[in-house]
Order: sequence, then C-alpha cells, then structure tokens
Amino acid sequence: MQQSDQASGNVRVVREFCAYLQVEKGMRPATVEAYRRDLEQLAEHVEGRNGLLVGTTQADVSGFMEGLRSHGVESRSVARKVSALRGFFRWLLLDKRISHDPTVNVESPSSWKILPKSLAESEVEEMLERTGSAARAADADGLALRDHAILELLYAGGLRVGEICALREEDLHLDQARVQVRGKGDKERIVPLGVRAIAALERYISLGRPGLVKSGVFARALFLSVRGNALTRQWVWEMVRSVSGPGPKASPHKLRHSCATHMVEHGADLRSVQTLLGHADIATTQVYTHVALGHLKSVHRAHHPRGKRRQLVVSSC
Repeated sequence: MQQSDQASGNVRVVREFCAYLQVEKGMRPATVEAYRRDLEQLAEHVEGRNGLLVGTTQADVSGFMEGLRSHGVESRSVARKVSALRGFFRWLLLDKRISHDPTVNVESPSSWKILPKSLAESEVEEMLERTGSAARAADADGLALRDHAILELLYAGGLRVGEICALREEDLHLDQARVQVRGKGDKERIVPLGVRAIAALERYISLGRPGLVKSGVFARALFLSVRGNALTRQWVWEMVRSVSGPGPKASPHKLRHSCATHMVEHGADLRSVQTLLGHADIATTQVYTHVALGHLKSVHRAHHPRGKRRQLVVSSC
C-alpha cells in the first residue's frame, strides 16, 4: 500500500472515532480535539514503518511511548495519551476492526507520583486581596469586578478553566450558595460557594456584567470580554498569570489544586473533595493525601501522645 493511501486510511479512521466520541460519548470538542492530536501522533509513528493504525502492535505502542519520553514529554502527558489510545483501540475492538488490543499489556506511566503544584494559602490570599482591592474601589470597572469574581470562583470551587468559560448566568444560584457546573463529558455537578465568592459574583452580576454586554452581540456566557463575547481558556490563563505576585506564577489549574490541597489540610475528607472537583475516580483525588503529608506529620507530632519530639532535660549540677 502506498504511503498516501496509508495516511488517508489513518485520517479516515481517526475522523470516525472522533465523531463517535462527540456524538455517542458526548465528549466536549476540546477533549475530542486532544484525542485527535494524540492519535495523529501515533499515526505518524506507525506510518514511519509503512503501517496502519488498525495494524498497530504492542511494540508500536511501546516505541511510541519511548519516543515521547526521549523527547522530554512528562509522564503525566504520556499517561493521558496512553489513555486516549486505550479508548481508541477498545472502540476498534468493539467494532470488530481488530482482533487484539495492542494496549492491553502496556503499562501506563505512574503519573500519580507527580504531585500537583499548588500555591501557599498566603499566596492565594495576597492575590485575592490584590484583585479584591481593585474590585472594591469606587471607580472599579466591569473588568476589575469580573477578574476578581473569576479568581474567587476558581479558588472557592476548584473549577477547571474550561468550566469557568462555559458557565452561563442561569447556572448561578447565589441565593442557595451554589453554582451548577458542566464538567468533562458534559457531566453536571453542584459546587457550593463561600461568602466571599458569592459577594464577588453578586457585585459582578449587578455592577460589572451589564457594562460588558454589547448590543447586537448575543452571549449566554457568565463572564464576558470587552467585546461582549465569552472568554477563551487562553485569556483566563493569561489573566491569572498577570495578577500573580512575585515568585512562581499562578494558573487556573494551580488554583484548582490549591483549593483541594487546602481543604484536605484543613480536615476535609477525600470523598467530599472528589465530589467538589468532579473526579470520576477517588484514586485521582487520593493524590492530595500526598500533597498534605507535611501538614499531617505536623498534626501528628502535635497531637499524638507518642508523636511529640522528646525534650532534652538539662539538670543543673
């Protein structure tokens, strides 16, 4: 088979799989696009040996993973790509296009060992105080009110950046101190809100958002740009980075991790944190027990009868 025929065959099967993900599995376009990119990378790998995706072997998958690692791709990213490949080959197997799944015996990198990065509570407080002061100023405009409300919501509810961008005004139920969030796979969850997040959102809704609504532009999004359109993920990332203080730059993902880490450090149980973050598997949430291990050790030393450090008694002669 000519290389052009192989490429077109691979393009066709990837397109069909992506249609399946979007139509039958109900995945978001951004997730489907990530799957497509991962499969296109594998397609390039197998085309290098004049192969088709439907003819991928376990050696092909292992070689693909090794190539990613040799190019410095982090274990977490490799694990995500392997997850995409597993879904693809399961689909081929169910559709009877292949007789064996080449990812069955392939071990995914132990990405759980890579602890999520979070900010210290003092760093989050400083950032929120900085944007809060601007939002409380007498001459505060809609942008200042919007940016502070976004930051409060990211930290209060541990929302993903895509979930922030997808929020609509009707998703807010501030009288009930909660927001309805659409997460991965269009799964909905209820996220409770604290008093500070509620206050920031109320000010944005009443004083900030009306000034951002533009005539002739129909936008259901909660958070709007200066042109009256929904914000993009990239814009939210840049905004969070721009309001960071000195030291490591903040990001929406770091605020999400900070929310979970700080809750665990203050005694929240993992099941509650799992529900808040929208994790499908408790194993994903368990990483925060490792993050909060330092705090756990200090609590143990302070409160366990045999955990306290022994004091040296100096006798006077």
